[in-house]
Amino acid sequence: MLKLTKKADYGLIALCHLAAGRGERGSASAKDIADAYRIPLPLLSKVLQKLTRAGILVSEQGTNGGYRLGRDAGDISSLEVIRTIDGPIILTHCFTEHDGPKECTQSSLCPVREPLRKVHEGILRLLNGITIADMAEDDLQFPGIQAMVSSIQNLSSSSVSPLESQPR
Repeated sequence: MLKLTKKADYGLIALCHLAAGRGERGSASAKDIADAYRIPLPLLSKVLQKLTRAGILVSEQGTNGGYRLGRDAGDISSLEVIRTIDGPIILTHCFTEHDGPKECTQSSLCPVREPLRKVHEGILRLLNGITIADMAEDDLQFPGIQAMVSSIQNLSSSSVSPLESQPR
């Protein structure tokens, strides 16, 4: 199952909180964010530190310190955040975002490798096209999502599974 980790979820929540300006001066402490969303503070702190090391957040020290976005929310993609926190997104091991494709003993016979590769690329494009600014809006729009869904549906309907082609 393709699923975000809690860490990635918490990171996106924190970034949306900051993008929406819910903190004073555009910044908020880890404790403020954790309290606002009932997120465990130790886990959120680790996530925020990772985002800071990647330059997505800036940590401000002092009595009025906290975290603020390192750049404009419209320039931070959800894909960048997820990769920063969780590493590469892997739909299947025969093609991944790291280390190049893995050889599979079924690759020459596999009827789903290419369709799954296209789905994987579609997911990456979709996540890359959704910014933190988009996510912070009340009415998140997905431009191009209908076209992407249609292309996946067309891909599925044009692929005949081996079970469908066997006589009954």
